Amino acid sequence: MQIIRSQGQILQSALPQETVTANVTRRLLKIIREEFDLLQVKDHHLADDSQASLSLHKLVTQTSECDVCVDYGIPRAGLKEALLDHLEEIETELETSCESICAQAEQHIHSTEVILTLGHTRSVEHFLKRAIKKRQSLTIIIAECAPACRGHNLAASLASNNVEIIVIPDSAIFAMMSRVNKVIIGTHSVLANGGLRAACGAYTVALAAKHYSVPVIVLAPMYKLAPVHLCSYEQDAFNSLGCAEGVLPYDSSAARCAKIYSPIFDYVPPELVTLFISNTGGHAPSYVYRLLTELYHPDDYEM
Repeated sequence: MQIIRSQGQILQSALPQETVTANVTRRLLKIIREEFDLLQVKDHHLADDSQASLSLHKLVTQTSECDVCVDYGIPRAGLKEALLDHLEEIETELETSCESICAQAEQHIHSTEVILTLGHTRSVEHFLKRAIKKRQSLTIIIAECAPACRGHNLAASLASNNVEIIVIPDSAIFAMMSRVNKVIIGTHSVLANGGLRAACGAYTVALAAKHYSVPVIVLAPMYKLAPVHLCSYEQDAFNSLGCAEGVLPYDSSAARCAKIYSPIFDYVPPELVTLFISNTGGHAPSYVYRLLTELYHPDDYEM
């Protein structure tokens, strides 16, 4: 466990804004604990259905007190084989997460609906492509997500005979929201409170959707759920800055006397999100706490 933890710390320090590497490391540590404890119980002939399955209350309130005296460095027969099986399952899950999410497109998108999305993410692209194949007369409104304007790439990818594609500037999001039936966006990561670290502009979309009572659906595989909180609204602690050339050219006269910031992410609070769609199904933002408890051990929240 110490080797995996140290390697995870190295990856996290190299990629501080990327939560997926740390999440997979936490997942592995949780599996090691569970398999080790299971083998320990079998060795002591204490396997019992009532003891093997934790209640919801115990899962939520569990602490590390019971693990203080457990030495996970002790060799256990059969532990390696069990861990290899779990690693294969995790690898398969990572490879098929996008397909599992796309398979749910028919349940959430219906014919003649107007869908609004932002920018260009792989999960949203494949999700909408699946919906276009199964549903007729869809209208998809794509906010271009300036300054990178990745929305144009999504529009080119979704071009089809049975769908109407409309690309709009970010300034027109509020004006177009009254026509929209659903908002479908991707996210960089899901925080512990159910909030989002999403592409810049997502907060604008979510606020406009809230005003018009339009449901906001977020596509997020389970490996994007991170046991971290928004500790501060300071942009240095939460955000990353991109190149400001697209906002204000460096050779312009205004650039000489202005300081320009181009944030990459927006924080979207959980009250603006209606539903998460993951590879395991749909979940409300309030259910994220339960999912985090199932995925990670509390001792591994801090790498």
